[in-house]
Amino acid sequence: MGPLKGIKIIEFSALGPGPFCGMVLADLGAEVIVIDRLESAGQKSKTDIASRGKKSIAIDLKKKESINLIKDIVKDADVVIEGLRPGKMEKLEMGPSDFFKVNPKLIYGRMTGWGQFGLHATDPGHDINYIALTGALSSIGIKNSPPTPPLNLVGDFGGGGMLLAMGICAALVEVAKSGKGQVIDSAMTDGSALLMSMMYGFYSAGIWTDHRESNLLDGAAHFYGCYECKDGKYVSVGSIEPQFYEELVKRLELDREKFKDQMDRSRWSELKKIMEKKFMERTRDEWCEVMKGGDICFAPVLSLEESINYKHNKERETFIDIDGVIQPAPAPRFSNTPGKIQHSPVEKGKHTREIIKSIGKENLIEELLKSKIIAEG
Repeated sequence: MGPLKGIKIIEFSALGPGPFCGMVLADLGAEVIVIDRLESAGQKSKTDIASRGKKSIAIDLKKKESINLIKDIVKDADVVIEGLRPGKMEKLEMGPSDFFKVNPKLIYGRMTGWGQFGLHATDPGHDINYIALTGALSSIGIKNSPPTPPLNLVGDFGGGGMLLAMGICAALVEVAKSGKGQVIDSAMTDGSALLMSMMYGFYSAGIWTDHRESNLLDGAAHFYGCYECKDGKYVSVGSIEPQFYEELVKRLELDREKFKDQMDRSRWSELKKIMEKKFMERTRDEWCEVMKGGDICFAPVLSLEESINYKHNKERETFIDIDGVIQPAPAPRFSNTPGKIQHSPVEKGKHTREIIKSIGKENLIEELLKSKIIAEG
């Protein structure tokens, strides 16, 4: 099941991008074991989607005996994922050099906001701070207003967890050739900057200004943006190419002469106001009927609930129900080795006994439990 079947990943419990990375890899078939905090043993939340498909062992990381157990677990692992501030894992004697001694083929994935070095490396932060440093945040939103946080999609998940997952997959290919492990320094500042590659290219070419709502893709263009409809709902328009733009003007029954100079930026604001009035003449669903079957680049703006029940998403099973929790299905899709959600989130520590047995320490389980070095759900 899944292209990563047979790959063993050790994930140190964290929030946000690290668990998301682990979830993506688990969906693709990897065995992901989460090192959870001792005090969390027994806790469970089936809505903690990032924990789906993973195993859990609860260990007290403050004890020397725990570190030795983890090193035994890491001996036959392919990947480690951790998201602590730089230097923290080294203090726990679980840094890259510590683990490479027991497993030289290990891939050590480090997920941080600022990176392992640099001016802010040891500073606290969140998604909004990381993308603020790379030009991403300042580029999103309405002019003459504060930037709009794009949820935590750009830093945490796109430039963080997803990029680390890609890095791990690339490193798995390389280690199969060289037999040598390596460290992946995955910083959300680096990742969000990378996601801005096209915009920086446009900026260097002189076709992108350093001001919000002034460019082709940031809401300034009348043919690329969202419009409110009569019922208070919204539609999205992305008619960049001339043939799509021509069809948009036709379906909206606009004055073709007035709208002929699509790329004349000096008229974008004027034309956008005309389109705003036009879209207010009908409801969102009525406009969907008007645009149906046309080469326009058009879609309704759906709420979370509407997205779950939308026909296209239903047909593709974009969202699935696991133990009563509606959630996004694994992606991307593979023709020969499809991914699958192995199971819903489990109790913290559910697999503690199983994992200790797997490293040949079965005779120590009761003693370890009694000493509160490990715990089980």
